[in-house]
Amino acid sequence: MLVDAQLQKIMPALAAAKRQLYLPHLNAAMRASGIGTTMLRTAAFVAQLAHESGEFRWMEESWGPTAAQLRYEPPDALALRLGNTESGDGKRFKGRGPIQITGRFNYAKYGQLLGRDLLADPALAAAPELAFETAGLFWRTNGLNELADAQDFVTISRRINGGTNGLADRQMYYARAKTVLADVFVADALVRSAPGSRSPEATEPLTRGYEAISRSARALKAAAARVAKGAPARRAKP
Repeated sequence: MLVDAQLQKIMPALAAAKRQLYLPHLNAAMRASGIGTTMLRTAAFVAQLAHESGEFRWMEESWGPTAAQLRYEPPDALALRLGNTESGDGKRFKGRGPIQITGRFNYAKYGQLLGRDLLADPALAAAPELAFETAGLFWRTNGLNELADAQDFVTISRRINGGTNGLADRQMYYARAKTVLADVFVADALVRSAPGSRSPEATEPLTRGYEAISRSARALKAAAARVAKGAPARRAKP
């Protein structure tokens, strides 16, 4: 799971107050949808959300309407694919949430999964407690965990956006997220694999913070290097 310092490094433009507001919902969504279990899934998910929402600054699509947004209105073919059948559906079911779900079809689908009537109250899709859960459901039900495992980031972008719009920006966030998260996931794997580590059945959370875990990872790597060279491993300070 992400901590505030990591989210700040991945999304430096995101205000501290919004980080504190959104982070619990982001982590809950990643737990519920099996995203937070690996670095690759977490990095891909957060990177795509960072691009789609402008680092969580926009939880609702601005409405012009632009020429592109006019295509959300029937009888355009795009509107029909989105399930928009009534005049005004384009604006009513515009992009909302950090992954910007769009269209009557998606509002009905994810509203049903959430047990909330998003068709009757579309604005709920932008509320933090539902917006991140919706993003996690979209990710899981569209097979994006498996694509993240395979590091097929381009196909993930296509499934979210319908194309490769903003791909360079998405990839920038992806590279940044992997760099920020790498040490923590490596450290966690080393701690779990070390003799005397917690059993798989243990469910209590690690109590050490990000910096402590990173130091442990570096210490374990340094000890392994010394042993490989024939030098005795020094005992790490508690």
